[in-house]
Amino acid sequence: MSKKIDLHIHTNKSDGDFSPKEIINQAEERGVMTIAIADHDTVEAYTQDLFNYAKSKNINIIKAVEISAKNNKVGVHVLGYNIDINNRELKNKLYSLRNARHKYLYDVSTKLNELGYEVNVEELDKIEAVTKAHISRNIIENKNNKELLIKNFNHIPKMGEFIESIMNEGCPAYVKKETITPKEAAKLIRKAGGKVILAHPVAYQYEDGLSDVEVMKIIEEIEADGIEANYIYIDRNNNKINEIEKWRRIAKDNKLIVTLGSDFHNRDGIRPDIGLINEQIELSDQYIENVLDNLLKDCSK
Repeated sequence: MSKKIDLHIHTNKSDGDFSPKEIINQAEERGVMTIAIADHDTVEAYTQDLFNYAKSKNINIIKAVEISAKNNKVGVHVLGYNIDINNRELKNKLYSLRNARHKYLYDVSTKLNELGYEVNVEELDKIEAVTKAHISRNIIENKNNKELLIKNFNHIPKMGEFIESIMNEGCPAYVKKETITPKEAAKLIRKAGGKVILAHPVAYQYEDGLSDVEVMKIIEEIEADGIEANYIYIDRNNNKINEIEKWRRIAKDNKLIVTLGSDFHNRDGIRPDIGLINEQIELSDQYIENVLDNLLKDCSK
């Protein structure tokens, strides 16, 4: 890719490792000139100071959010783009969801303690939008949990492996978290003037066992404007799965726009870097322009 964009990046305002300004710096270093910070259930990264800083680096920002929702089967992530970050209804609901995350922290920590794991709840409670990723990392990096982790996994697991084996639905430390439906998430995004995009459709097959038909039902339910077709999925065993062509074809067949995102959280040497610059993906400048044009079209039409 000669023209580089990345429309799905996380900061330390949710479960990423880097501050919003550090993300701007990394985008500049990699020649990624248009980005969207899509933190989980928060738009706190977006400050006037950040916009000014991005402008000084010639980085264009598309305002975004990733809302964690749940239908009757699985957790679903709904991306909203070109949103009004000051929309009162959106901000109030995101605040409510963040508070629910902290209640979840205390409830799930109790279960993890019962399983023998040590959790630094006090430290985790300082994180505004605390997530399963924060909690699993806290456990994995705690030396007092090493012996139990090796006993249960035969090795020190990655965060995703721990979450999928211990914390997800049907697992020993599962706790039901207050959430909203994908349809409700989509409605919030539209009320804030945004485009609705189903995040990483490829993930639902490999994480949740959904068929393409079931994923399409979610897309239809939320009346999605598009899907995150240009996405590299990394499974729990760190296998890289590229089904971009498949999801681009599905998007075309169903008249959906497509987006592009790394889902960047940190530089672990495994997952895609900002701008997907470490991936073999060939997208023309015209293709990138079309992605941006479709995303930024008047959402009221």
